[in-house]
Amino acid sequence: MIINQRLTEALKERAYKEKFDLVGIANIHKSHKIPLRNSAMQAWLANGNQASMVWMQDPYRQLVEELLPGIKSILAVGIDYYIKAERAPGKLAIARYGWGQDYHRIIDQRLRRIGRWLEQQVPNCRWRTCVDSSPFIDKAWAEEAGLGWIGKNSNLIHPRIGSWLLLGHLLVDIDLPADTPTDSHCGNCRRCIEACPTGAISEPFVIDSRHCIAFHTIENRNSELPELIKKQMGLWIVGCDICQDVCPWNHSPISSAKDLELHPRDWILELTTQQTRAWSDEEWQRKLRDSALKRIKPWMWRRNIGHIVSK
Repeated sequence: MIINQRLTEALKERAYKEKFDLVGIANIHKSHKIPLRNSAMQAWLANGNQASMVWMQDPYRQLVEELLPGIKSILAVGIDYYIKAERAPGKLAIARYGWGQDYHRIIDQRLRRIGRWLEQQVPNCRWRTCVDSSPFIDKAWAEEAGLGWIGKNSNLIHPRIGSWLLLGHLLVDIDLPADTPTDSHCGNCRRCIEACPTGAISEPFVIDSRHCIAFHTIENRNSELPELIKKQMGLWIVGCDICQDVCPWNHSPISSAKDLELHPRDWILELTTQQTRAWSDEEWQRKLRDSALKRIKPWMWRRNIGHIVSK
């Protein structure tokens, strides 16, 4: 056990060297909360809250042992993506997670370097990386590893960083000492619920994607947005940060993320309808290269912007 404790400390130190801001360990066999999270996920799916996101029903999402046979522990990591910058007044709004380079690639590459380092410490060990595009309940395992708690808006919240967190996980077949899971500190607060203009937070901790601006601007592949969304989305054309902007844990002094890869592209904070209506598909693709937003096709950008009075 002493050897594994030393390995855990070295593993965490290696993760911090990869510029992760938060690091923790979860043990898959010692969790009491994960079964409850799985049950909540089943209820969420049964009520149709996933809308058209059929991949949320992937059974592997609740069978972590299938992702890495022999798994014993999970290294959970988080990157602070809050940048102290604001879009120009009256300009089109894009959720902060998409301002910089593609975080999926950033996190995956860093985790892979950690995995290769781990192989040098423990020859023949097995590992697998997971980001939020993997069939994996990432927020639940991050909570289990002590990185924060899942708030009423379904985001993971850390007392210092707030909810501006990008998550990644390294699954390993090594039994490592686990960190203490985080307790919730939302209390009686309902600010996120009351601030959502479409009522998408149907009850604490439950997001109904059918009413969510972020879902419709990013995932909805229909040619037209629902009238409720068009009426309430304001200037949000990709994603929505309203429930995070009002969260008290995001109002305490928060330092700006130092990771330059997450800083906004030049055009992100100055976007106007006049500009976007003049851009060809090729121009959109050029601007979205190496961005998490590239999965939003040019026609979807035009659809999302189409109902907005020129800005």
